[in-house]
Amino acid sequence: MFQATSKPQTKLGVAISMAEVVYHSIVRSVRRAHNNAFLAIAMNMLQVVIFVLAFYVMFSVLGLRGAAIRGDFLLYIMTGIFLYMTHTKTLGAVVGSEGPANPMMLHAPMNTLVSICSAALGALYIQLLSMFMILFIYHVAFTPVVIDQPFRTFGMVILAWFTGAALGIVLLAIKPWFPTFVSIFTQIYQRANMIASGKMFVANTLPGFMLAMFDWNPLFHAIDQSRGFAFLNYNPRYSSWEYSFWVGIILVMVGLMGEFYTRKHASVSWNARR
Repeated sequence: MFQATSKPQTKLGVAISMAEVVYHSIVRSVRRAHNNAFLAIAMNMLQVVIFVLAFYVMFSVLGLRGAAIRGDFLLYIMTGIFLYMTHTKTLGAVVGSEGPANPMMLHAPMNTLVSICSAALGALYIQLLSMFMILFIYHVAFTPVVIDQPFRTFGMVILAWFTGAALGIVLLAIKPWFPTFVSIFTQIYQRANMIASGKMFVANTLPGFMLAMFDWNPLFHAIDQSRGFAFLNYNPRYSSWEYSFWVGIILVMVGLMGEFYTRKHASVSWNARR
């Protein structure tokens, strides 16, 4: 009776109001890892640094440095680690976002699209900030960072983020129906990409029978292409960024259709029998 009547808004007004909701949802998703946003970013940076140092030690001990691209060896490792972390962290964030039966969906401006966008953009924000901070410290404290084509290399980072978000949308649509399967598949996929992403080698050095084991993975193509853009002395012949892009587009379309269907049928009572 005393409810305020909604006023008609223009398309620009709707876009601004939705952007505001997405912004606050991004802040909430960033602070989910830790109450202090700076500590959440610092924890992610520490995790990336540990990954880089672990691979550096492993390559040095096993004598695999000669198999890397001629150039900055640490930059070679970081091009793989950064894209791997961006892809897997975005996948986990989107899969873990609020679904259609979550209590947050009871608030009028909130919907599943806002939840997906905020989770994906929040993960991208943390990963990009960590990446730029690590590169800045490495550039200032150790040796100048020289990237042959920086904008195209950055584009591959965005492509790795996009494919991770796309696969996350598909798994999020399946999650209310098969939560155990989605949880197990997500963990297996993230662990398998430690090797299947190709961050420890380059496609040009692989024989044909091994190349067939990795070229299904869009992250493998993104990492190999990023090294082709980052290093002057490497020209990838067996990977394509277009493959990753179209796989991401297809996964987004399939995921949005599945999410729309799930949103129409999902119920809070589903969890009562689990």
